[in-house]
Amino acid sequence: MPDIKLCLEALSALSGCNVESTSGASQLTTQDFINVVALKEFYKQEGFRELEYPSLGTMSLQDLDDQDLYSAPPALTEGPPRSVRTTVKINPDDFFDPRYNYDFTHIKDSTKFLRGNEQYVRPCGWNRIALRVLQRYDDGDSWLGTGENAWPVSYHGQTMDGSFGIILTHSGSPSDEPKFLDVAAASLTTSETRGRGVYSTAHITMAEKYCKTFKSRVDGKKYKVVLQNRINPEKRTKCQRDGVWLVYIPEGCNDIQTRAIVQESIRPYGLLLKQV
Repeated sequence: MPDIKLCLEALSALSGCNVESTSGASQLTTQDFINVVALKEFYKQEGFRELEYPSLGTMSLQDLDDQDLYSAPPALTEGPPRSVRTTVKINPDDFFDPRYNYDFTHIKDSTKFLRGNEQYVRPCGWNRIALRVLQRYDDGDSWLGTGENAWPVSYHGQTMDGSFGIILTHSGSPSDEPKFLDVAAASLTTSETRGRGVYSTAHITMAEKYCKTFKSRVDGKKYKVVLQNRINPEKRTKCQRDGVWLVYIPEGCNDIQTRAIVQESIRPYGLLLKQV
């Protein structure tokens, strides 16, 4: 099990919050966490500047990473800048499940794996920290299994919103860098062609291109971080590029309806770390 403080830093990078440890009750469940990550990205795409979430209140959608590094520093009389990050307390014993940790760092697959009768591309090259999700849902745990009733595996790329033409582009391997066709498609992308909702992918190589990177204060090293999820096959829309999925959120949905769509569609079960 990686250092808990490193895992909390990874959660902070994904959520844009200050995630801290507590011995008491967690403010967020694992499902709440993917809800926050997905909803912050979605509402930011929609042009909102804040997100209201139960148990957390109002959260800014302004990432510290997005601030202008070349702007003038505040005057000395102004004091330290006010953090826009919300502080979130979680209990590691209730949030993580070390029994199911798996280190894929030095693994290279040569066989095909299936989840829910669909190909499962394992996260080779990454270290998975398991989240505590068993017996947390009213419909049981079959969604997390390997049989026909299991949900397919998806990876959440933090900024995967269709802006690179991932719906319009037909060709290209997930391992390819965006080429001219992607740029051309992006120029044609509109709110109608892009698709309104939350994106994820079946390919860890594609998710890696859109993932968050952070420098750890624990060991001074840089890491990439991705969430490994299961996606409800009845709630997703397959995009024209292979392995890219959209959880569509119709126009006119209020905050409660939008949160319910995400909650019914995506369930997290692994925090993936990769040293840069």
